[in-house]
Amino acid sequence: MDAASVIDILGGTKVLEKKILTRLDMVELGGTGLPKKALLNLAKYLGISTGRMADLLPISERTLQRYAPKKHFDRIVSEQILRIAEVAARGTNVFGDKAKFIKWLESESKALGDKTPVSLLVSSFGVEMVLDELGRIEHGVFS
Repeated sequence: MDAASVIDILGGTKVLEKKILTRLDMVELGGTGLPKKALLNLAKYLGISTGRMADLLPISERTLQRYAPKKHFDRIVSEQILRIAEVAARGTNVFGDKAKFIKWLESESKALGDKTPVSLLVSSFGVEMVLDELGRIEHGVFS
């Protein structure tokens, strides 16, 4: 997955305030923290509320509400946001259409234990499971 797709979903260099060209740049970005505006852009892209986004992150909805748009999250929250954005970019690429990807994201999957892919995005292990399933779909290997 190229960094550009992930960064576009988060709002691009205007929101992130720096140019991101590589995955190494994304590692550094995770360390310096993402602004709340990047999270809001991701939620809008996925068509979910900020409250639902908070459920996917190690942060309460109330704490999230108190963040100013330019305030940066810590490393742990920022890295989870980046991982979810990576899933969004990969899924849109695999399905070739954002609407189809979002429908899949909200649908139960036998391969994921009859859970919805979005429900697994709460942890790095769940993100890996979803990315693995997207890889299988991309290669025509349905579980």
